[in-house]
Amino acid sequence: MNEIWRDLLHLRADVTLSTGFVLAVAVTIHILLRKREVASAVGWIGLVWFAPVLGAVLYIMFGVNRVRRRARRMLQRDGGSDGGDADVPAVIGSGLRQLAQAIGRITGRPLQSAASVHIYQNGDQAYPVMLAAIEAATVSIGLSSYIFADDTWGGRFIEALIRARTRGVQVRVLIDGIGGGWLTSPAYHRLSRHGVKAARFMHSVLPWRMPFVNLRSHKKILVVDGAIGFTGGMNIADDNVMATRPKHPVQDLHFRIQGPVVRQLAEAFAQDWAFAADEDLDDAVWAPPIAAQTGVPARAIDSGPDGDLEKVEFAALQAIACAHVSIAVMTPYFLPDERMITALSLAAMRGVAVDLVIPGKSNHALVDWGTRTNSSPLLANGVRIWLSPPPFHHSKMMVVDNEWCLIGSTNWDMRSFRLNFELCMEVYDPDLAAALTSLMRASRQLELTAADLAARPFAARLRDAAARLMLPYL
Repeated sequence: MNEIWRDLLHLRADVTLSTGFVLAVAVTIHILLRKREVASAVGWIGLVWFAPVLGAVLYIMFGVNRVRRRARRMLQRDGGSDGGDADVPAVIGSGLRQLAQAIGRITGRPLQSAASVHIYQNGDQAYPVMLAAIEAATVSIGLSSYIFADDTWGGRFIEALIRARTRGVQVRVLIDGIGGGWLTSPAYHRLSRHGVKAARFMHSVLPWRMPFVNLRSHKKILVVDGAIGFTGGMNIADDNVMATRPKHPVQDLHFRIQGPVVRQLAEAFAQDWAFAADEDLDDAVWAPPIAAQTGVPARAIDSGPDGDLEKVEFAALQAIACAHVSIAVMTPYFLPDERMITALSLAAMRGVAVDLVIPGKSNHALVDWGTRTNSSPLLANGVRIWLSPPPFHHSKMMVVDNEWCLIGSTNWDMRSFRLNFELCMEVYDPDLAAALTSLMRASRQLELTAADLAARPFAARLRDAAARLMLPYL
């Protein structure tokens, strides 16, 4: 009997080793063919050979980008992009013409006119204007938000959307599956109960769908009648309305845009809706042609872990490379990878005035800790870093050479640059650039210096360096 058990144990060990070897080889082949980043590839290969079964399971759950595969099928069905610019408008300054050409290649979209771009600070200014547009809608309303709370102001949006649907307007609402409430999502359920077509972006509570927890739709889009667009960094929640003195106030910017470029916002929303709800929206209703209007050149930039991988990051890198005079950036979270740190440092070294505005204290302590370590090489190379005072600033913007502006939903961290689905808009407008620069300057309170970082206790410096190792996940 003992010999039989010994033979069975040996057989079990042989099967386990053989299975582990086959899994390790198969996963290694997949990694070598699919993973672009060397550090990521080496890490996954090391894990799968150290613990073949566990490593293979983790890789299948977290390492395989299923979203890219699904998005490519959709793009093939839709016929792909329209192509970038053949000619750059003459109104763009000579120093930025190459930038316009490069972003046209990156996005596959042409520059189109923005007849007007209006800035709204916080929900106090933005929400009433957005609600008025919804109340005036006659044909269609497309709304996408990362956070959509069913609180006082969120409730007003819900009621306005329900009224629009009741009077015959086609309404579609896309709420992120995590940001809108993973388990409850009260805004989604309330809208659905009243007949408004709503969807949750990549929502699932099933364990085998857990990798999608890391891939969120961070976009903020509102398009009314295909002619009026809103975008920026603002979610829909009471926290964005300063007049109500919320417990956790969040300052932010949002933008109202009119002109032919709004069609690009409508198309971006329609693509996301098709992806999340499996419904194709009629272009004639949702993205109708808009008559040519005078205005400033603008273009939407999609980004996400699919066919639009790293497009916002590439646009920002191109802008940094093309800068001759100045670069001003404001972001609530600053944890980019080394190539962005290097690009900003090189710009400062060649004499470009580089100013970065970040919160003195954000709503994520881990991010703040990692940011301090990330700041050292920038300060050493002449980049000026400014801390904004409370309430927490959630605004995201970039201005280059007092003309080129980048506005939208993207934070300057690897989550936004690589994992989230984001939407930004580039605008070539000295007046908008001046307004955004003024807002950034008004948000500066203290300048962070190398001496400040060096004065941190050893324990804090160790903590911050450890936090930075979590950069891809923060």
